[in-house]
Amino acid sequence: MSFFTEPLQQEFMVRALASAVIIGVSCAVFSCFLILKGWSLMGDAVSHAVLPGLALSYVCGLPLGLGAFGAGLLCAFGTGYIKSNSRVKEDAILGIVFSGMFALGLVMLTKIETDIHLMHVLFGNVLGASVPELIESSAIGISCALVLILKRRDFELYCFDPTHAQVSGLKVKWLHFGLLVLLSLTIVSALKTAGIILVVAMLIAPGASAFLVCGTLDRMLIVAVLISVTSCILGTLLSYHFDADTAPFIVIIQAILFVILALSSNLKTALR
Repeated sequence: MSFFTEPLQQEFMVRALASAVIIGVSCAVFSCFLILKGWSLMGDAVSHAVLPGLALSYVCGLPLGLGAFGAGLLCAFGTGYIKSNSRVKEDAILGIVFSGMFALGLVMLTKIETDIHLMHVLFGNVLGASVPELIESSAIGISCALVLILKRRDFELYCFDPTHAQVSGLKVKWLHFGLLVLLSLTIVSALKTAGIILVVAMLIAPGASAFLVCGTLDRMLIVAVLISVTSCILGTLLSYHFDADTAPFIVIIQAILFVILALSSNLKTALR
C-alpha cells in the first residue's frame, strides 16, 4: 500500500495526480473522435504548431494559452484552405505545415530570451503544476469533454459519414470547425501536463486501444477513459518512485496497454 500512499503524502504529487487524471479524461474522450474521423495526424499537427504561438504570447505579454490556441487554429484552418485550393493530399500538407511551424517556434524560443523552459514545453511538467494552472487546465479540458459527450451523436455521424450527416440536416461545416476548435482547446489544456510531443500519444492511444475491443461509440468512450485514467495514475506513481518525468511514464503505459489489446484481439480472431 505504501506504493500508493507514500506519493500522496506530498502536496505536489496530489496536484500532479489530479492534473494528469483530468487531462487524461479530456484527451481520451477526444481521442475516440480523432480515431473515428481519421484525424490522428491532425492532432499531431496542431500540437506541434502551437509552439510559435507560445513564443509570440510571451513577447506580447499575453496568456500563453491564448497564443497556443490561436496558433493551433491557424494551423488547422490553414491546412483546410490549402487542401481546398491545391492538388496536394491532406497528409502531405499537414506534414509541411506542422513541421514548418514547429521549426519556427524552436527558432523563436532559442532567439527570444524567455523564462519558458524548452524541455517543459516539449515534454510537459506535471509535477510542477500549480493550483491556478490546475484550475485553468481542468476548466478547459472538462468543458471540451462535456461538449463532445453531449453532442456525441452529431459528431459520431459526421465522423462516420459527412454526406449522410449533411443530408440529415446537420450543419457539417459547423461540426468540422467545432471539432478543430475543441481539438485546439484540448491540446492547450494538456500542454503544461503532457507537453507538445507527448500530448499526441495521449490524444491517440486511448481511443485506438478502445477501438480494438469496442463496437459502439459509448463503450469506446468508457474504455478509452478507463485506459487513460489507469495510465495516468500508474504513470504518476511510477514517476515518483523512479524519480523520472511523469508524462513519458503515462505514454509508455498507454503504449503497453495498446499492444496487449492488439495482441489479444488478434488472438481471438485467430481462434474463431
